[in-house]
Amino acid sequence: MSHDLPQIQTDVPTEIQRITHLLCDYLSDFKRDGYVIGLSGGIDSTLASALCVKAVGKERVFGLILPERDSNPISEKLAIEHAEKLGIEYKVEDITPVLDAFGTYQKRDEVISKLYPDYCSKHRVKLSLPTDLMKKDSLNFFTLELLEGDKTIFSTRLRNNDQRIIMASTDTKQRTRMMHLYYQAESRNYAVCGTTNHTELVQGYFVKYGDGGVDIEPLAHLYKAQVYDLSSTLNLHKGIIDRTPSPDTFNSYVSDEEFFLRIPYDILDRLLLKWENKITPEDTAKKLGLTLDQVKRAFRDFESKFKASRYLRMLPPTL
Repeated sequence: MSHDLPQIQTDVPTEIQRITHLLCDYLSDFKRDGYVIGLSGGIDSTLASALCVKAVGKERVFGLILPERDSNPISEKLAIEHAEKLGIEYKVEDITPVLDAFGTYQKRDEVISKLYPDYCSKHRVKLSLPTDLMKKDSLNFFTLELLEGDKTIFSTRLRNNDQRIIMASTDTKQRTRMMHLYYQAESRNYAVCGTTNHTELVQGYFVKYGDGGVDIEPLAHLYKAQVYDLSSTLNLHKGIIDRTPSPDTFNSYVSDEEFFLRIPYDILDRLLLKWENKITPEDTAKKLGLTLDQVKRAFRDFESKFKASRYLRMLPPTL
């Protein structure tokens, strides 16, 4: 993945200093003793946890690794290696029993079995949106794919109600993790550190009261490219930096691009920056070397996702 994004200028040492000051000030303002952070084996939690350690010291940071039966085993391995490199206390806790008790897998599998009656535990599940918007236009509809080994044995476009049930059951994974994080935080008088970056925040790529249920978001102003810039500067785990980002919520691999973003990260951030700064599609196309149709498709997708996810970024309305 290329991170040569001249349109996004980051003075890395200054940015690290700004974020660590924010992390220190929060604990002081709210009389907390440290940070709890969920370690996923992904780049965002890796950077956020390293910045917490830089801000308040490894003795005041606790990592929680929360796999479940659909998680990629590599995620846990990388998260452990990172925690041990940081020298922080950490705990691995399998949340599968909690999800089983709630019916997370059962609710999802009932929908899948309705669509494919021969569905069983040997099949792997994948949800994805249509192909890269830079290649062609299409609506944001989810496709369910079942795999046996490397072979796709069933694929269908999901109807709205089926999609909602599958997504609602899947989102209980993030909300269960939030519950575990707050147990550890409150029992230690710690704060929960979030890991959502700006690229995800603007488009609503997080779960309300799940990975969005935190006390502080030190990366929420950083585009994904800037997350990589800071991670490289801090010499974080190369295996994590080189790993393709994924939601890691299904037992078949799906990337962030396939599952939600629909545009490769290296061009996505540059387009998003232009859209947020209200640069015209014509000027954006000329500046980035894209066609006008490509830019218009991207801008429509940003606008649609931003509006649809507005409620995620709001506090509950009150009188």
